Order: sequence, then structure tokens, then C-alpha cells
Amino acid sequence: MQPYGISIPFEGIPLHQQRDLVAELPDLGYTDVWSSEAGGADAFTPLVLASVWAPALRLGTAIVPAYTRGPATLAQSAAALAAAAPGRFTLGIGTSTEVIVERWNSGSFDRPYQRVRDLARFLRVAMSGARVNERYETFAVDGFRLLLVPEPPPRLLIAALRPGMLRLAGRESDGAIINWLSADDVRTVVPHVRQGGQGTEIVARIFVAASDDADAARAVARRAIAAYLTVGVYRAFHEWLGRGEQLAAMWRAWEAGDRKAALAAIPDEVVDDLVVHGSPERCREQVRRYVDAGVTTPVLALLPTGGDVRDAVRSLGPAAG
Repeated sequence: MQPYGISIPFEGIPLHQQRDLVAELPDLGYTDVWSSEAGGADAFTPLVLASVWAPALRLGTAIVPAYTRGPATLAQSAAALAAAAPGRFTLGIGTSTEVIVERWNSGSFDRPYQRVRDLARFLRVAMSGARVNERYETFAVDGFRLLLVPEPPPRLLIAALRPGMLRLAGRESDGAIINWLSADDVRTVVPHVRQGGQGTEIVARIFVAASDDADAARAVARRAIAAYLTVGVYRAFHEWLGRGEQLAAMWRAWEAGDRKAALAAIPDEVVDDLVVHGSPERCREQVRRYVDAGVTTPVLALLPTGGDVRDAVRSLGPAAG
């Protein structure tokens, strides 16, 4: 069965009222639920709830930032969920962004490649139950040992954008988590993961504005694109992908403080490349293009379009097609 995921929690429904919809997901054809961690829920609580509400689903974080928890605390959180849902949890880690790490969490977005590499190496050892006494390049751990060792240990994935981190994901983890890219871009990034060696899973967060009204969908998509692609790591990613010229006007307007002009400067073709929108049938067809390009696990990330999120979840599920 083709893995097919969706991001939780769902916007517009109180978290404690999402049980019935989450429980329905397997019948709709979804195999996975994936959480993220920015300004909403933490990454673990929605998955803990989903592990009970829908015991058939795989659970994943996409992603937990590498900077906002200490290494041991992150290992404990991941081990507890892996022990509560044996064989069903995948831990996705990544750098996150300068905004989340520095402005919101008073951290230092320093040496992101090395931090993620070191954390991945620490987690592999810690999840085995071994005592960790190690000075890594970006942190040190002195005498930590997990007292709750999950069996099996969770799979580990690394969020990656550009070649160095993509290869790291393939070398140091079970694969990569990718996002904010088109189906055609997948063919550019996947070979770098494969060069890394062992990691073969490619999880893609695919942003979806489920609406037949193209203008309304593009308006929602433009706000999301501007919010993300003006952040340094995503700007560098899209410059590498070749969108520098298409997005230059947006970046100039954003830096000048003109948010309205920045949104207007995003070309329709960029919106249509990066955000899936249209009828449910068209959306499912576009998601299949990501799979055809090399994504092993598509994960829908629904953007708010004003309709009932329950309808969108149900109409976009593989079983609806």
C-alpha cells in the first residue's frame, strides 16, 4: 500500500475534538499522520493522541527542531512515544529556521549542518540504551542513558533542503524530509539523498489549498509562500533550485517592509509549482506527480481556505479517488 500521510493537528478544530476525524483517517486511505513544530502545538502531543485514537496509523514528526530541546530531553520524548506506539513512530529532526530558533526560543542558529549531524549520531546511540559520554562538535553529553529504551527504536529522518544536508540525511538517517518544492524539484533533490548511502525514505510535506476557486487558493498560497520563502534557509534553497529571478521582486519588497507588494510579486507559476490546489481530483493527481518523481511518503499539509477542514480531509483521501 502506498504510504499517504496528512499533517495534524487540523486547523479550525479544537485539539480535543479531533478524535473522530483522526479515527476516520485509515478508512479514508491515509496511512500516516505527521506533526510539525512552529507556533502551534508541540510536535509530540498530537501524535500521542493519534496513537490512541487511530492505532493503525504511523506517526511522524516533520519536524522537531534540533536546537529547541536538549539532546537528552529530545531522546526521552522520542523514546516515550516510540514505546507507547511500538514500530509506528518515526522521528524527524531538522534545523528549523533562524526565526524559530533565535527570535522565539532565544537560541543560536549556529552551525546547523553540524548540529543536526551531531544530534542524529547521539540519538542513534541513545536509542540503543547505551550510556553516552561524548563530546560532539556542537554539544557534549556526559553519562546519559535512557531508562526507557523503545523496542524497536524509532526510525530517524533528517529534514533537508540543499545538497549537503540531503546527503547527510541519506548517510546518517533512514532518509529525508523535504518541503516547499514542486514535483519537478523532487527529481533535483532525491539523487543527493541517494548519494548519502543508506537512507531511502523520502517524506514530502506537500502544501494543499483545497479550493476550486483558483484566485482564492492562490491568495492563501501567496501568504504561506511569503511567510516561509523570505526566511534565509528557504531563500537559499530556492536560489539553488533556480527561482532566484522569479522571487527577487518578492524578496526586495519584503526587505523594504512592503508586505502587500511582496505578495503581489509572487508569480502565478511559482504559486502553482509550490502549492497544490484545485478540485479534490486535481489535487490528488498533483500529489501523485510527487510520488512519480521519487517521494515515498507524501504528507498533505492543508492551508486554510475557509471551508470545513473535515470536508477537505475526506475529499483528498486516497479512498475518495
